[in-house]
Amino acid sequence: MTIVKRLGQAALVLLAAFTAAFLLLQAMPGDAVLIKFENPELGLSPEQITELRERYGVDTPLPLQYVHTLGGFLAGDFGYSIQNGTPVRQLIAAVLPGTLQLALIGFVVAVVLAVVIAFVSALPLFGFLRDLLRSLPSLFVAVPVFWLAIVLIQVFSFQLRLVPVINPGPVEGLILPVLTLAVPISAPLAQILIRSIDEVRAQPFIAAVRARGAGAWWILSRNVAKNSLLPTLTMAGILFGELIAGAVVTETVFGRAGVGRITEQAVTNQDTPVLMAVVLLSALVFVVVNLVVDLLYPVLDPRLRKAGAR
Repeated sequence: MTIVKRLGQAALVLLAAFTAAFLLLQAMPGDAVLIKFENPELGLSPEQITELRERYGVDTPLPLQYVHTLGGFLAGDFGYSIQNGTPVRQLIAAVLPGTLQLALIGFVVAVVLAVVIAFVSALPLFGFLRDLLRSLPSLFVAVPVFWLAIVLIQVFSFQLRLVPVINPGPVEGLILPVLTLAVPISAPLAQILIRSIDEVRAQPFIAAVRARGAGAWWILSRNVAKNSLLPTLTMAGILFGELIAGAVVTETVFGRAGVGRITEQAVTNQDTPVLMAVVLLSALVFVVVNLVVDLLYPVLDPRLRKAGAR
């Protein structure tokens, strides 16, 4: 019953995202069809432009456009790009693997970085680094993504010449974009993890374990870690859903072919079908990831399984 309820909530979120995106994009000033086809160099007559407008359905009443677009999305038909006439589904399918690769690797690096910062700052052996490590997440949060990307290019490519940004290899081309995504994402994860570690270490059962003679590393790895990671799981799901949006800036700065690149081109050309598909794709990733996180909670926390059974 819980799964059915969660699926229903996910469907409502997607419908709300679709409706909001549709209305906001329709409210944009200008006309994408006219921007594309009224160019005198194309040599199209007014009758041909009118026919194109009918084909794209831009003169159809708004409620009919909404129903038609929603029906197409439910059937997996995202329409055609106004800019180049290619099916939107084909455009996204061509660039989505690269974006997912960047997002997944960036997320893994962000998690590793957050865990290292949080757990090393909790060990007494590294007390002299505690204040420095605990200040890093606040610094990472304050760094704009585009500025970080430019700094990484300047330092590692132009100054140190370690990672090329012009015609890089498959692995080299991922290093700086992954770091650009991972550093800001790791900050909130590290902040929540540090706070969770402090809260768990203050619990009475930790004092009981310490009284039995357990060392700091044993307590941290066996008793604190599992209980501290659970609150971080929710934030990790939210942040992973935001990685698609973060990839837009990253891919634009580094000139990578991906969802970010076609989004930037669609915004420039007011290519509404492409923008609708990208918004729904981002919403779908966000909803699916958070649905998986919700379903994993009872698996990782026995107390939730008992509460559900009751």
